[in-house]
Amino acid sequence: MAITVYTTPSCTYCTKTKNWFREKRIKFTEYDVSKDPRRADEMVRKSGQQGVPVIDVNGRVIVGFNQPEIEKALR
Repeated sequence: MAITVYTTPSCTYCTKTKNWFREKRIKFTEYDVSKDPRRADEMVRKSGQQGVPVIDVNGRVIVGFNQPEIEKALR
């Protein structure tokens, strides 16, 4: 399962998202879009949004820390 989380350092919900994945022992790849313009562009292409976090679970894109949607995507 491929999980990507697009974040920024000042985003509270990004921190909640990452902590939730860590608590569940779910591996993910994090991209800090404030430091990586290429990944920021990729995030906008996938989500149509500039807000973070953007979570990609095997191609299913979730904007924001929406725990029920994340859990559904992980099934």
